[in-house]
Amino acid sequence: MSSQQKTIKKEVTLSGVGLHTGKKVTMTFKPAPINYGYSFVRIDLEGEPLIEASAEYVINTQRGTNLEKKGVFVNTSEHVLAAVVALGIDNICIEINAQEPPIMDGSSKHFVEALEKAGIVEQGADREEYVVKNIISYKDEETGSEIILMPSDEFQITAMVDFGTKVLGTQNATLNSLSDFKNEIADARTFSFLHELEMLIDHNLIQGGDLNNAIVYVDKEISVKTMDKLKKAFNKENLTVKANGILDNLTLRWANEAARHKLLDVIGDLALVGTRIKGKVIANKPGHLVNTIFAKKLQKIIKHEKRNNVPIYDLNQPPLMDIHKIMSILPHRPPFLLIDRILELSDNHVVGMKNVTMNEPFFMGHFPDAPVMPGVLQVEAMAQCGGILVLSSVPDPENYLTYFMKMDKVKFKRKVLPGDTLIFRAELITPIRRGICHMQACGYANGKLVVEAELMAQIAKKPTE
Repeated sequence: MSSQQKTIKKEVTLSGVGLHTGKKVTMTFKPAPINYGYSFVRIDLEGEPLIEASAEYVINTQRGTNLEKKGVFVNTSEHVLAAVVALGIDNICIEINAQEPPIMDGSSKHFVEALEKAGIVEQGADREEYVVKNIISYKDEETGSEIILMPSDEFQITAMVDFGTKVLGTQNATLNSLSDFKNEIADARTFSFLHELEMLIDHNLIQGGDLNNAIVYVDKEISVKTMDKLKKAFNKENLTVKANGILDNLTLRWANEAARHKLLDVIGDLALVGTRIKGKVIANKPGHLVNTIFAKKLQKIIKHEKRNNVPIYDLNQPPLMDIHKIMSILPHRPPFLLIDRILELSDNHVVGMKNVTMNEPFFMGHFPDAPVMPGVLQVEAMAQCGGILVLSSVPDPENYLTYFMKMDKVKFKRKVLPGDTLIFRAELITPIRRGICHMQACGYANGKLVVEAELMAQIAKKPTE
């Protein structure tokens, strides 16, 4: 698979109903810029709020993987995300006018077809990939569900399921390459057992269900009362149980279709990690709960390793911006200009440098006999790097001022002393909108992380005289 980031060429729209709400849904896949990742946009709500497809927003896993951010929900995200991941798409905006995507036929097939119809293009930026070097695992001791991630030359998955019923016992499914997803996994439909279905019907939870988008395994005798409920729920005059234990006239696409669908769910749920994975997943009795707990664990591990992966730069090379160029962009001036060089700058990140000397004015009082750079000034220096990033997005930066809006999750790891060379790296968390820059910033000295924070700054036009 290409190491370049990808998005789709053009918009593509699908319509259907939500499985649990029964409401008509229109969903549009839209191209997105580099490093955007995956997000859902609720265009039916005021302000069209955006929810990033991230494990941190998983609110519950009842009958699907459900996301929530600031009171805005997206339910049953996994089938859509599985299709996006499998086709090698890195950046996409998914607009929906309801709380959950259309269920279609209960698989990822229609999403794959729509995305292929839209076309997939490379974006000229390197793809980030997490290379698994050590075994990472999580086990739910109560259920026995376990996910293990181990080193491999490419992303592979094996799902092993055991439902403890005669009608559907132990099944396995393996995907050796994402390139095989379309033919081997995408068509696998969601399923339910009769005992689960009764509960869902009683709680009014599958108003969009019909016999074309969910396989129903009959794991118990059906009473007349239950059959009447099912007929009403599915709007059918007649229902029967086939010899293989499946309700009505649905034909399995594979004997192990249930295991294949569980594998599909694993792909969709691990998309919430936010990073491509180069490793092999072994999922024993997977489910949305264990999948998303593992996704959260892996997300934290990747973030921790990334933070402590100190960037290396040749400080003998000419900088991208020297102090004169920096002063032509930033409004700050000594002694409050706290960056000396800009080493890298793109649409979504910036790297700056500061040489910390004993001549810094703040060392006169902090502290004369044991000088330590104040943490607040370290944060200010990172914010000034962010100022360069956001001001570079306008054609006339000299006409703007930058203002701090917010700092969050600030952590100071080590002291910064005279003689240290500070390297600051700031990356956008969300695209710059209305002059607002929301970024993750880290500062390094002596090969170690010394400070980190989430920062938000805004640019505003200088007042005219």
